[in-house]
Amino acid sequence: MFHHVKKLMYTVRVDAPNLRFGNMLLEQFGGVNGELAAAMQYYIQGLNADDPDRKDMLIDIGVEELSHLEIVGMLAKMHLKPLKNDFKEAQADPLTAIVGCGGVGLFNSQGNPWTANDLKVTGELDVDLRSNIAAEARAKIVYERLINFCDDAETKDALQFLMTREITHMKAFTAALESLGQDRFIIGKIPPSKDIVNIYFNDATGEGELGKDTTGPWNTGGEWKMEEAHALKALKSKKSVRHGED
Repeated sequence: MFHHVKKLMYTVRVDAPNLRFGNMLLEQFGGVNGELAAAMQYYIQGLNADDPDRKDMLIDIGVEELSHLEIVGMLAKMHLKPLKNDFKEAQADPLTAIVGCGGVGLFNSQGNPWTANDLKVTGELDVDLRSNIAAEARAKIVYERLINFCDDAETKDALQFLMTREITHMKAFTAALESLGQDRFIIGKIPPSKDIVNIYFNDATGEGELGKDTTGPWNTGGEWKMEEAHALKALKSKKSVRHGED
């Protein structure tokens, strides 16, 4: 059951409409990292969750994302308003002017339609939470870039609010994941093969324009064992066989 309150979560104002920036804002309305995708992803994950506590959190945040969608939609509509009456501007952006009627639509800044294919819903709570943390990180970066391209103070304030809430949600999803008490690398129920799980293959070898071989905690120390790339092993094996034949 839903109840819509006729008030924005954050009151938005625009000093001077900017059509091109309005088009950029559509990325956070109907884009792959946008608020509609986040709302649908978290809410559906919540419906699938058997854990009542984390189910409540997922639905809470999913509903908040709908409030964010409303904020982005109003911001975009304000910036795109001149498209309703300015023929010259409408000619430059007929999709938004005609299909979107100078407002928002279910498409991103490039006019690509929103699709549920962008949603990450596995039904495995820990996997879904990891996806959500990454989704919030991507959305945070999109808002950061929008802020950097914006010269409207009122719009920036709203974007700063939205960007900050992405970090809030990251913190909540991270805490929920950690509270499950699972090993970070225990995913699902079938364990990995012990003989290969800690082997790091050095598949980009040598030194050149793209860099050189390096080591770090991602391939050395602890349980790690670094091995030569399979392709090089096969090549050396073939050479060895040929030399043996000769």
